[in-house]
Amino acid sequence: MYDFTSRIDRSSGSDKWDEMKKKNPAAGRDIVPLSLADMEFKMAPEIIGGLKDCLDKLVLGYTSPTESYYQAVRSWMKNRHSWDIRDEWLVNSNGVVAALYNCVKSFAAPGEGVIIMPPVYYPFFMAIERNKRRLVTNRLLIRNGRYEIDFDDLEAKASDPNNKLLLFCSPHNPVGRVWEEGELKKLGDICLRHGVKIVSDEVHFDLVMPGFRHTVLASLGEDYAQNTITCTAPSKTFNLAGMRSSNIIIPDSGLRQKYLEEIGHSMSRPALNILGYRACEIAYTRCGAWLDELITVIDNNRKTVEEFMARRIPGIRVFPLEGTYLQWWDCRALGMDYRELENFMVTRAQLFLDEGYVFGEEGRGYERINLACPTAVLQAALERLAASLAA
Repeated sequence: MYDFTSRIDRSSGSDKWDEMKKKNPAAGRDIVPLSLADMEFKMAPEIIGGLKDCLDKLVLGYTSPTESYYQAVRSWMKNRHSWDIRDEWLVNSNGVVAALYNCVKSFAAPGEGVIIMPPVYYPFFMAIERNKRRLVTNRLLIRNGRYEIDFDDLEAKASDPNNKLLLFCSPHNPVGRVWEEGELKKLGDICLRHGVKIVSDEVHFDLVMPGFRHTVLASLGEDYAQNTITCTAPSKTFNLAGMRSSNIIIPDSGLRQKYLEEIGHSMSRPALNILGYRACEIAYTRCGAWLDELITVIDNNRKTVEEFMARRIPGIRVFPLEGTYLQWWDCRALGMDYRELENFMVTRAQLFLDEGYVFGEEGRGYERINLACPTAVLQAALERLAASLAA
């Protein structure tokens, strides 16, 4: 039904395309960067058409969420994630990263500990360190070719009364895990036992591969809900990052008030721009079929990489992709240190990925590739990599 094959020219004004040119000004005109987590696909036509219709009717003044907006978000959470939410729980943010910063400032004092699970989305580190909170690492373990939570270490870290907050990534970026219900309950129980609040970044929660199911941590019970701030958005799902539309869901009134007070200190208000509201509403009410087709394309791209590496570059270990459209490669067997690996990718292979080291020292020698691109673009990138390694 939809066009997931056309190549889009984003060479002007796109963050990752601009970054590619900075890293290698000689990059060929046919090269597409596969780094930063937005998509190289045409937009869902329902969103483009819907926004055009809105512009014929809107006054672009100060705005606030409408009942139809709340209804769209409630219905999406209920129908896609079996989660009943209330309007008053929802606080708007102009991005999940902004919400992470606000949560760190709201729920941990300067010098107090915030726990993360590296290798993990690099703004987690930034939100803690730039706000002068103490970084506490609960490193993921690799068992039988799959990443797992080190629950013994988490228990030890959470039991320290100076550690107040856990930043949790679900599905996990960059390793692609979709956490199982038992894992989520075990994590939630540890944090409840020790009074550690949870900020659950679930921005990729719609992007789950066939055979897996995402569970919203806060949907598993009242105790978990009252201890969790859930960060959601249509941005990754529908390629709407430029709309800056995020829905932060905070069931506990006390936590919600603390969060709102922190926002108030910066003289901001929890509101989106008017087209951000409309884009989210249109996506959640009209674009389910587009998303379903997108997931089949991502799953096909996942298989394409796995089969290519097995046949042509067995030295690169590809981790199973359960959720997100971001695949995690272990490249250490290629015999380069992480800086040599980056230089090889950028200058020789002209492959512009996200270097694993930005996700913490546990990611050195790894690469994260964005699979949200036409399959032909992905195949061309893999061929460049194979040819460069052979040379």
